Amino acid sequence: MDDIKANFIGGEWVAGHDAAPNVNPSDTSDIVGLYARGGSAEVDQAVAAAERAFAAWSRTTPQQRHDVLKTIGDEILTRRDELGRLLSREEGKTLAEGLGEVGRAGQIFLFFAGEALRSGGEVIASTRPGLGIEVTREALGVIGMITPWNFPIAIPAWKIAPALAYGNCVVLKPADLVPGCAHALAEIIARSGLPAGVFNLVMGPGSTVGQAMVDHPRIVAISFTGSVATGRRIAKACTASVPLKKVQLEMGGKNPLVVLDDADLDLAVECAVNGTFFSTGQRCTASSRLIVTAGIHDRFVAATARRLAALVVDHALKPATQIGPVVDEGQLQQDLSYVSLGQTEGAQLVCGGQVLNRDTAGFYLAPALFTEADNRMRIAREEIFGPVGVVIRVGDYDEALAVANDTEFGLSAGICTSSLKYASHFKRNAETGLVMVNTATAGIDYHVPFGGRKGSSYGAREQGRAAVEFYTTVKTAYTFAG
Repeated sequence: MDDIKANFIGGEWVAGHDAAPNVNPSDTSDIVGLYARGGSAEVDQAVAAAERAFAAWSRTTPQQRHDVLKTIGDEILTRRDELGRLLSREEGKTLAEGLGEVGRAGQIFLFFAGEALRSGGEVIASTRPGLGIEVTREALGVIGMITPWNFPIAIPAWKIAPALAYGNCVVLKPADLVPGCAHALAEIIARSGLPAGVFNLVMGPGSTVGQAMVDHPRIVAISFTGSVATGRRIAKACTASVPLKKVQLEMGGKNPLVVLDDADLDLAVECAVNGTFFSTGQRCTASSRLIVTAGIHDRFVAATARRLAALVVDHALKPATQIGPVVDEGQLQQDLSYVSLGQTEGAQLVCGGQVLNRDTAGFYLAPALFTEADNRMRIAREEIFGPVGVVIRVGDYDEALAVANDTEFGLSAGICTSSLKYASHFKRNAETGLVMVNTATAGIDYHVPFGGRKGSSYGAREQGRAAVEFYTTVKTAYTFAG
């Protein structure tokens, strides 16, 4: 326990001004490790190192960038079991979910290794004689990345990989609650052949490290995933900075899953339970509003309650566990406050919502299901970020669509129906960046764009080929040939 995991700056492991324990939410007596905490001085060092590295790295060949990214992705996948256990131990999602997330992180690096080879441009004919036009993309410079605790390796991967693929340098600040996976990823990157300073890791609280990154005049762009309130503050600061910073925000959701009378009941229940409660409901794409038409409502609620009662909530590393603990005491208390609020607002708590005791001391919460809710209640409007689902009864599809769209968020939406007419209409008219038909609202492939509308997202999409829009700038060049 005396071995403190250090920050990674300029190719060297650098101590912080203090360290904090990484606590296992499944067993609070288990300390995953001690991790250094940096501050503004460490951010300055990291930015300076990244600046020194940028000129050479941004002009490397596509093959050089491909090789580094492939090396990173290959090692992640080779160490999938080890990293998956680390992830589940520090964050609390089940081992199966932890293994899946690590696999996704590895595939993201391999995808962007390929994208590094596919970078290109356009040659466009001019309207004027004797002129040639080339349109190309160039790296931005030093990019600051602030990542959340709920996907401690996948979200850093989907920010780091495209940034490196397109020739940028990186300063990463992972969530202070779960530094373990980011540190392990930094170790892998350190062995990949990446030049010193291209990637830097500074761990610590958002109030110090994150703020120093947002305020730093030589960080040219910030990519942030986290809460709406923090995202809005970052956007305001980035657009007021001199020079202006490019900003990308992924902030959350209150995602609807519409269940129509003609839906397959078993499928609808599986979509609801998976999307709402798996990963302990700690996903921005979780379907926390279950909008159900009257003809199927009672059967859906009864079947969902039975399914929830049968779920195993326990230590994340136990093979039989289906739902792990909430990430920490603060999140547990927030979830419990919303359970209490829902009852005060007049919703009916059908099942769950109580703290559970298990063999080890942890933050265990029985999945909670509310009925008799309406879209005006706070539990139906605010992101709870826990295993709490709210059922809203509606009369028909038109009302369901209106309720689904009546939210400040717009990340993901789903519908369960056997009607091609309604499925097609919903895909076109749901006011979200992601739409799912007869599948859970949570879960998206690593090679497609990710992002939402309204208060859920701001700036260019993440993941897939769409990532090039944020991590590069367009240059138009003219040549006079005579």
